[in-house]
Amino acid sequence: MIRLKTKLFTIGDTTLLRLPDEISAELPSRSQVMVKGSLNGYEFQTALEPDGNWSHWLAIDEKMRTATGVKAGDTVALDFEVTKDWIEPTIPSDLQKALDADPEVFALWSRVTPMARWEWIRWIASTANPETRAKRIVVSFSKLRHGERRPCCFNRAMCTNPHVSKGGRLLDPTRTEN
Repeated sequence: MIRLKTKLFTIGDTTLLRLPDEISAELPSRSQVMVKGSLNGYEFQTALEPDGNWSHWLAIDEKMRTATGVKAGDTVALDFEVTKDWIEPTIPSDLQKALDADPEVFALWSRVTPMARWEWIRWIASTANPETRAKRIVVSFSKLRHGERRPCCFNRAMCTNPHVSKGGRLLDPTRTEN
C-alpha cells in the first residue's frame, strides 16, 4: 500500500493531485495505472492518468469532493495500491451514441478488455476539436472492424485530457494562469 499526503490543485474546472515523482516511479507503467484506495477515508477505484512527464495525476471528481468535503488547496491523505482488475470506463456520450447506432461495432467493443476500452476513450478524447473527435470515433470503429483491439500509434504516457494539458503534458497546477 502506498501512502502519502499531498495538496489538491485546480486546472480549469478540474480538481486534481499530482503524485510525487518518486511515488510514480514505483508504479508498473508510465501510462494509465488502475488503482484502488482511499482519499481521506473515501474508498475509490480508478485509473491514475499519466502527466506526460513520466509521472501521474488523479482527478478528484465531484463525488469524491462531496463525500470528503475537500477542495483545491487542501492537503489530503491518499492510500492506494495497483490492481490488475480494470473497472469499466465511463463512455462519453458521443461515443455511446455511436456505439448504440452500430450493433456490429458495439459487439466488437464489448469483446475488448476494459483496459483497451479505457485506451480507446483516451485516444478519442485527447482532442478539444469536435471534428477531430468525431473523426476518431469513425476511425476507431474501422479499426475495431479490422480486428485491432487497441488504438495504435499514440504516446500512452502523455496527458490526453485536453482540459488540463497542452502538448501532451499536464499543465503546471502550481501556476495560477492555468
